[in-house]
Amino acid sequence: MIVLVGPTASGKTELAAALAVEIGGEVVSADSRQVYRFLDAATAKPSAELRMRVPHWLIDVADPSEAYDAARFAAEASSAVSDIRARGKTPIVCGGTGLYIRALVEGLSPLPPRDPAVRARLEALAEKEGAAALHARLMKSDPAAAAAIPAANLQRVVRALEVQELTGKTLSENWAAGREGGVKASAVLRLDASASVLRGRIERRARAMWPRLLAEVRALIPSRFTGDEPGFTSLGYRQARAVLAGGLSDAEGLCEMLRVTNAYAKRQRTWFRTQLDASPIDADATPDLMLANARKRLEEIREATTA
Repeated sequence: MIVLVGPTASGKTELAAALAVEIGGEVVSADSRQVYRFLDAATAKPSAELRMRVPHWLIDVADPSEAYDAARFAAEASSAVSDIRARGKTPIVCGGTGLYIRALVEGLSPLPPRDPAVRARLEALAEKEGAAALHARLMKSDPAAAAAIPAANLQRVVRALEVQELTGKTLSENWAAGREGGVKASAVLRLDASASVLRGRIERRARAMWPRLLAEVRALIPSRFTGDEPGFTSLGYRQARAVLAGGLSDAEGLCEMLRVTNAYAKRQRTWFRTQLDASPIDADATPDLMLANARKRLEEIREATTA
């Protein structure tokens, strides 16, 4: 099993697909937003054409109303990896959700079940003070977990604070205390893009996404969803809702989407560099050069493990 990680807009999707074609692999998405059906405009799912060429797993497997967490991901990804291996193919786990990657590769810590009373109190606090204030509280007590969780993802922020309150230890401390399971990776590659290159890619992609995102949200809310479901915590959806509700202008909404996406990418870069043992690949390079570098690094890892 090969694992490929990196921040948003670093080129993971294209590189994973190119590697899959070369080595006879299939891609397992490790993206907490791509699991949701109907939410396509701002989640950067691989295109239908790409998915026809290369099989992809764990995309469009949940409704926006469903809570989807690291435990569910680890179970479903582990099953996908077993299926791929059983057919003689190579699983390539690709994504930017660090806690999902860790849950699959290192296993899960036994955590307490959800406590409705604690969750209700934390959610009420978020309603009163804002999701950003709740994320700031998590950042103060557990910077490592906060770095891996977008401030807009209230479900995961609440869960991290809930675990801390119920166990007396931070989520990161619970992870470090001991884990069960885990699927061994033969290689873990990390795409490293410079901040300036990443900002440029994020802006180009966001500007292309924005009109489609507004149209998608307009079609889904309120006819099919309220907009308060877990899936709508994905980057960009809160800003699109604010524009359509008249709270932000079109330009202000796009600007805010860019701001939160860049902040999230910065946290991802930090988390992957400090929390995951991985071999770096220069993501400022062209796609062809990235593929060549990845191929070379995989060969080096293979030779080192068989020496």
